Amino acid sequence: MSDHTLASSDVIAAIDVGTNSFHMVIATVSARGVLKVIARNKEMVRLGSAAADMKMLQPDAMQRGVLTMKRFVEEARHHNAHILAVATSAVREALNRDEFVHQVLEATGVEIEVVSGTEEGRLIYLGASHALPISNVHTLVMDIGGGSTETILGYKGEVDYVHSAKLGHIRMTTRFFPDGRATQEAVDECREVIRGVWTPAFQAINALGFERVVGCSGTIMALVNMTLTRRKRRTPEGLNAVRLSSEHLLETIQHVVDVKINGGGKLEGLDPKRNDVILAGALILEQAIHGLKIGEITTSAYALREGIVFDTVQKTRDIEEYHHLSHLRFHSVDHLCEQFKVNKAHAEHVRDLSLMMFDELAVVHGYSYVERELLEAAALLHDVGYHISADQHHKHAEYIIRNSQMPGFTNSETALIGCIARYHRKSHPKKKHPTYSTLSQEDQKMVSTMASMLRIAEGLDRRQQQNVKSIRIATTPQTINIVAIAPSQTPDIELWGAERRKALMEEVFQREVVLGSTG
Repeated sequence: MSDHTLASSDVIAAIDVGTNSFHMVIATVSARGVLKVIARNKEMVRLGSAAADMKMLQPDAMQRGVLTMKRFVEEARHHNAHILAVATSAVREALNRDEFVHQVLEATGVEIEVVSGTEEGRLIYLGASHALPISNVHTLVMDIGGGSTETILGYKGEVDYVHSAKLGHIRMTTRFFPDGRATQEAVDECREVIRGVWTPAFQAINALGFERVVGCSGTIMALVNMTLTRRKRRTPEGLNAVRLSSEHLLETIQHVVDVKINGGGKLEGLDPKRNDVILAGALILEQAIHGLKIGEITTSAYALREGIVFDTVQKTRDIEEYHHLSHLRFHSVDHLCEQFKVNKAHAEHVRDLSLMMFDELAVVHGYSYVERELLEAAALLHDVGYHISADQHHKHAEYIIRNSQMPGFTNSETALIGCIARYHRKSHPKKKHPTYSTLSQEDQKMVSTMASMLRIAEGLDRRQQQNVKSIRIATTPQTINIVAIAPSQTPDIELWGAERRKALMEEVFQREVVLGSTG
C-alpha cells in the first residue's frame, strides 16, 4: 500500500481511487494537527461507468486508472511522500478488482487498499471533523460519490453510525439517464428507487438524531457552487464552511431537473465535466433532504483523502508514543475479544511474548511497526475461534476476523491478521490454503514470519498461567536461542509447548531454534 515506513513528520500522499474521479492530496500534519497541503491533483477517470450494477471494471477504464495512478505516484515520489491509495465503491464491488489492483501494483509499486463502506465512512467523518468545528455537536456527514453514498453520524470524534448505500451519481445515471437525456418518468422512477434503498437508513438516522449536517465531495460541492452562482453570492475558494439552506439547494435541484427534462438551459456554476451526472447526484441529495428533514447543510472541503492523512498520522503517533496498537484499532480488537469472550489474561500474555520476540528479532527479520501492529492484533485475537468450537478453532478464528467489522483496519489488513491468527497452531502456511494463496509473495513471507513468533508465544503459555514472565533471545548465523524467564515455577510444560511449535520459525529464518529457561 505504501512506499516506506512512516515517521510522524513525513510527507503523506493520500490517493482516493473513486468511481468517478481519482483525487490525491500531498500534505504534512503539524504537531497541533494542522494540515499543510503541498499539492492536490484530480483526474476524472470514470472507473465505474460501464454498467449500473458495476460488477466488472472494463479494460479501457482499468487502463485509464493505471495511467492516472502512474502520474499520481510519480508526482508523490517527487515529494518523497509516503503513498497510501484507497479504493471505494467501483473497485469494492467489481468481481475483477484483484486484476486492477495487481495492474496498479505492477505499474507503480503501490498496492491499493480496498476499504469497506463502513471504513470509508469513518475516514470521511475524520476528514470533515478536521475541516469544521463539529466535535461537540451530533453531526450527520454526507458524501455522495459515483458509486455509493455514505451517511455518518459522529460526536466528539467518534463515529456512532455509518451507512453506505449503493446510490451514486454514476450508478444512477447509467441506470436512469444512460443516453444523457431525461424524462419526467425517469426522474420520478429514480426518486422512487432512491427512497426505497434509503428508507431503512433514514429511519435509523432519524431515530438517533443529529444537530448539524455536513456535506462533502464533488456532487454536493457542485450543487453548492451552482446555488451560490444562481443567488449571485461570491464563491469562496475551497468551499469550506459554506452554509446553505435546504430551500435554496432544492431550488437549484429543481432547476437542474427542469433543464435536463426540457433541454436548452444552461447550468451556471457547474463544471462541464460533471454535466452528464449532475442530475442523478442532485436527486440523491434531494431525497436526503426530504427523508431526513434537513434544514441546512454546511460544506466541508475535507473528506476521504484528508481523512486518510489524519488517520495515518494519528496511528503513527500513537505507536511512536505508546508502542502499541493505535487507539481506534485497539478498541476494534478489544471489542472482538469481548464479543467472543476471549481469555484476556492469556491473549494479552501471548501478545506480550510475541512482541518481545518481534523486538528481539528485529535485526533479523527487518519488519517495522506496521507488521508489529498486525502481529499484536493477531495475538490478541488468536483464540476468538473458540466461540464456535475448540476443534479447528484456529480456522474459525480466521473466519471470524475476516468477516468482522474492524474500524481502523483496511480489508487487506484484516485478511492478514486473520491469516496470522490462523497459523498459531496446527498446519504451517501452505499455498493450497485459500486465503494464504491469494496473498502476494511478500505478504505470504510476512504472515509466516509473524505466525512463527505467535506459535512459540502460544506454546510458552501452554498452561495459560503466565508462568513465563519474559524472554531473552540471542542469535547467531546458525541459531536462535530463546531463554524463557520463569521466576516462580519451572516452565517444563511451556518449553514442551514451544518446542512443538518451533519448526515454522526454523523454516522462516533458516536457523535452528534452541529453547531453554532460567528462574
